[in-house]
Amino acid sequence: MTTPALLPLSGRRIPTLSPGASSFPHHRATLRLSEKFILLLILSAFITLCFGAFFFLPDNSKHKRFDFGLEDVLIPHIESEKEARHSSRQVIHGVGMMKHAWDSYRQYGWGHNELKPIAKKGHSTNIFGNSQMGATIVDALDTLYIMGLHDEFKDAQEWIEQNLDFSVNAEVSVFEVNIRFIGGLLAAYYLSGQEVFKVKAVQLAEKLLPAFNTPTGIPWAMVNLKSGVGRNWGWASAGSSILAEFGTLHMEFVHLTYLTGNPAYYQKVMHIRKLLAKMDRPNGLYPNYLNPRTGRWGQHHTSVGGLGDSFYEYLLKAWLMSDKTDTEARKTYDDAIEAIERHLIRKSNGGLTFIGEWKNGHLERKMGHLTCFAGGMFALGADGSPDDKAGHYLQLGAEIAHTCHESYDRTVLKLGPEAFKFDSGLEAVAVRQNEKYYILRPEVIETYWYMWRFTHDPKYRQWGWEAVQAIDKYCRVSGGFSGVKDVYSSNPTYDDVQQSFFLAETLKYLYLLFSSDELLPLENWVFNTEAHPLPVLVNCCSVESSER
Repeated sequence: MTTPALLPLSGRRIPTLSPGASSFPHHRATLRLSEKFILLLILSAFITLCFGAFFFLPDNSKHKRFDFGLEDVLIPHIESEKEARHSSRQVIHGVGMMKHAWDSYRQYGWGHNELKPIAKKGHSTNIFGNSQMGATIVDALDTLYIMGLHDEFKDAQEWIEQNLDFSVNAEVSVFEVNIRFIGGLLAAYYLSGQEVFKVKAVQLAEKLLPAFNTPTGIPWAMVNLKSGVGRNWGWASAGSSILAEFGTLHMEFVHLTYLTGNPAYYQKVMHIRKLLAKMDRPNGLYPNYLNPRTGRWGQHHTSVGGLGDSFYEYLLKAWLMSDKTDTEARKTYDDAIEAIERHLIRKSNGGLTFIGEWKNGHLERKMGHLTCFAGGMFALGADGSPDDKAGHYLQLGAEIAHTCHESYDRTVLKLGPEAFKFDSGLEAVAVRQNEKYYILRPEVIETYWYMWRFTHDPKYRQWGWEAVQAIDKYCRVSGGFSGVKDVYSSNPTYDDVQQSFFLAETLKYLYLLFSSDELLPLENWVFNTEAHPLPVLVNCCSVESSER
């Protein structure tokens, strides 16, 4: 397979001269030409060489880091000198938060997957198995790089070179390891050009491939990195795989094929898409559960939040990442969003637009914090939507952003709960105790950032700054940042976990919100669901190649 050159970040190549290109004959006695003529000769030769370099030198951008000129883009594009000072302070504040989170992990949890900032020791969950794989290190790589924290980035790279080992006897989540580890390593490779990140990403991908050895090709939720044995979560409906998990592999796996020339990764994810295309969908909706043995849906539960969310996101982003050539992905996304709007999106009595969950023919008027990413998704997908509905979807994104901001604003801590209801007179408010927690999630801030990029309405920066202040006030502790158990309590208790996605997503989206649009422009980069930026690929892969 021929791997094409990536589209350069700036959209143009920088002309470079070959060694010695500026050395022209200049001895008057030898040439016997006037000094003026020599100067004209030199000038014309220089121009010729520059144009020749511009048009004819090979494009090696695939093998180099993407230089997005950090020194040129850290100060945001703003309207006034006063706003410039304010935005610059916010950018610097964001770097300070990242430094505190990283330095605390470096001191108390180094090499562990995550950090317990109160107990000041390492932490892990079953999604990473029983091994210390440094999830926070890998997840934070590109945030460190984008923020210009190069010493910290170097420390992380050294740990990865010396310690990151995938031949361990550990059962991990295919989905989580893909979006955090493979996504994080690929983004770090594209940004820095350091080969070790690509090598490690490919090594890990090979360890995940046995998860696809099912009767249908729908992967297991978990796989043992050493034995290759896979299984599904015990709580999943009738032994099913989860839509958001097996539907959130496309971006990373296409890039793996692009970088290695191995079509296996691309074929795996295209097989999933084609299988789903053949299945009946109740009311045009995709249920969250699919049995990998029988190829049948589990219980008919549809959600744009947990269990479903990033499946829809990756349909849109597959199209964007393909330089808008994967029209099959775009059509699938448009059809899915049309069904979601018809059956799941409603307006509350108080005028708040929300996305409910469909359960066995009934709409549950509840929205999760995870669902709040959809505001940004609608805005991102507005351009290119059918029937000239771009304005409609941008407005829908704005309405979801407003609803999710209300879920923050109606709490004591000004931080959003895990889930919130729209019935019995309560709107955008959590009812159950086990829905009142905030675990440093990024989805609301993610939508603020996308809405800012597409509208430049200052309220999105204002809302983002409110979130910064609340996180700093209530989640910062001496040993890092912790989630809180009740956002409605003026004396919150901590959950004592600094999630790796806090460094990968929450802090990155806040930083980008107050930075220039020239930093990782959306026409050149597509963010995976863990906020790891991957470049747009031109002429990478065709849908037909998956059938070979």
